Amino acid sequence: MEYMDKDILTIHKALINKEVTVKELIEESLKKSHLVQQECNAFVTIMDDAKEKDVTDNLLSGIPYGIKDNYSTKGILSTGSSNTLKDYVPFFTATAIKNLEKAGAIAVNKTVLDEFGMGGTGTTGHTGIVTNPWDKTRMCAGSSAGSAAAVAAGVYPYATGSDTGDSIRKPAAYCGIVGYKPTYGMISRYGLFAFASSLDHCGVLTRNVADAAIVTDNMKGIDKNDMTSWDSKDIKLYESLDNKVEGKKLCYIKEICDINMYPNANEELKQHLDNFNKSLELAQSLGMEIEEVSVDKKLLDALASVYVVISCAEATSNMSNLTGIIFGPRGQGNNYIEMMKDYRTKGFSPLIKRRFVIGSYVLQAQNKDRYFHNAQRVRRLLVDEWNKLFEKYDAVILPVGSGPAKELNNSKNMLDENTQILEEHLQIGNFGGFPSITIPNGFINNLPVALNITGKCYDDANVLNIASALENKMNYKNQTSSIKEVK
Repeated sequence: MEYMDKDILTIHKALINKEVTVKELIEESLKKSHLVQQECNAFVTIMDDAKEKDVTDNLLSGIPYGIKDNYSTKGILSTGSSNTLKDYVPFFTATAIKNLEKAGAIAVNKTVLDEFGMGGTGTTGHTGIVTNPWDKTRMCAGSSAGSAAAVAAGVYPYATGSDTGDSIRKPAAYCGIVGYKPTYGMISRYGLFAFASSLDHCGVLTRNVADAAIVTDNMKGIDKNDMTSWDSKDIKLYESLDNKVEGKKLCYIKEICDINMYPNANEELKQHLDNFNKSLELAQSLGMEIEEVSVDKKLLDALASVYVVISCAEATSNMSNLTGIIFGPRGQGNNYIEMMKDYRTKGFSPLIKRRFVIGSYVLQAQNKDRYFHNAQRVRRLLVDEWNKLFEKYDAVILPVGSGPAKELNNSKNMLDENTQILEEHLQIGNFGGFPSITIPNGFINNLPVALNITGKCYDDANVLNIASALENKMNYKNQTSSIKEVK
């Protein structure tokens, strides 16, 4: 019997009852890792020497999992999926991973991401393209592409991710699993390779909401090494899941969800929004109140540009330490300037270079107020708008993206430019640090699609409970795309 495609509670119970051993779980997970690597190219490193751990009362003990390769792991290659760190082996472990180690969890691989988390396709990692286990001609989205593919293919019940714009939630949507980004600072970012520090969130990808709660309960906590972390010991996410949602109030945004906003909508988009409306009806059948609200479209139209400006500016600053002198492969040259230029020119992909150019430009003295400061102002306006919604509603519920996973060749998935807001709205969760979770809610052309639930800061338990109640009403919990059937 295979166990890695089961949920955490089932696996833990099997371990306690001695129906399976930790050694057998590791062997199964490693075997699947190698198969998924062949099919989907999901991993940077596979730890064939993963060691057994004792089974305890902790639900994660003895169970394999995956680590996104932008988490620092002592003594284990940690590349950020970049040639600039292709041989980097850290001397310390990220706090979130240390917390999982304390719980008895067993890491079996490091997963591919878009280079340093900058990208939404899963195609810019230095080890190559990650393909979707539901259909190899499709992308996983990014940047947590490898983690999403591995969980969806049943390599293990969960993997860590990071989310700066939608990097956990959209890959989860494209791969038919759950992606959860907690409130900013609930999980320490110490040891996570910084992309955009005011937007970066640690989080998790799982196959059901309960597992997301269990894993986050073990990852979270205040950390002296991260001044933005906060004390969440009184928040018990898993214990709070009671699926009692009657009377909860949700809203959706007309400018994002109304099909009339998309005059050139293709069939996938039409089906996606129709599927979302059916999910709203399910929510109402559980006793939740659903209301349509309106947000200034000019403000929504600015969303993508604001994200590019702020994220690129922060990335340029954060990654100035990547010189090829402190760590990473040494560049060539007659002096340190030539060495740095050689290292960064050869090491970074074209996408990263473009982002650094943008970041440097918007931070120049003559441009800073026009671009960077204005972006910060619009970010505040967007966050204020969402906080006003949270004064009346428990959560905002919206569709994820404009349909299922896009084709890698991008030849048949061109949508009209009006869908940009639909594709980018998850970034608001990063602007405000809001807890946000994506759950699968159907299929289009045999490919999974999803919806997202976002709530106010520190209200993670409420957000997860709403998601759990909806998940139990639908038939997409614990689903996997069997690696034996990968196209």
